[in-house]
Amino acid sequence: MPEKSPFNMKGFHPFGDLIGLKFTKSHKGYSQCVLDVNEKLFNPHMVIHGGLIYSMADTGMGAALFSHLEKDELCATVEIKIHYFKSVKSGVLICNTKVINIGKKIATLESEILNDNQLVSKALGTFSIFQTKDKSLLLEKIRGS
Repeated sequence: MPEKSPFNMKGFHPFGDLIGLKFTKSHKGYSQCVLDVNEKLFNPHMVIHGGLIYSMADTGMGAALFSHLEKDELCATVEIKIHYFKSVKSGVLICNTKVINIGKKIATLESEILNDNQLVSKALGTFSIFQTKDKSLLLEKIRGS
């Protein structure tokens, strides 16, 4: 049976902690993460860096897929195609992600990133699903067990 998502656990996702990414929803095949916009995340044009939006989609996809994984499975990004529609200077970014299709070894997911209820970006991603003996050890280490 899939495990509860550990994505909000301090230390589970160091990069997410660094940029201030938080998960507000996570259930079977769906995740929602949020990020407060601040100037430390801007590019030289004084808007949110596109890589940050990409990172939200990538992490949101991992979390949505995590809910489908078995105890001995992990996932990894194969590719993500992203479209940027609007620049972002303030507010909160919300990334809603859902699993579109899941097979034995490959899954396809979709993320929409919103700012003030306006669509600013949309991403389509492919993830690999693979077996590992290390997942339990990874989770134990994070939990301090």
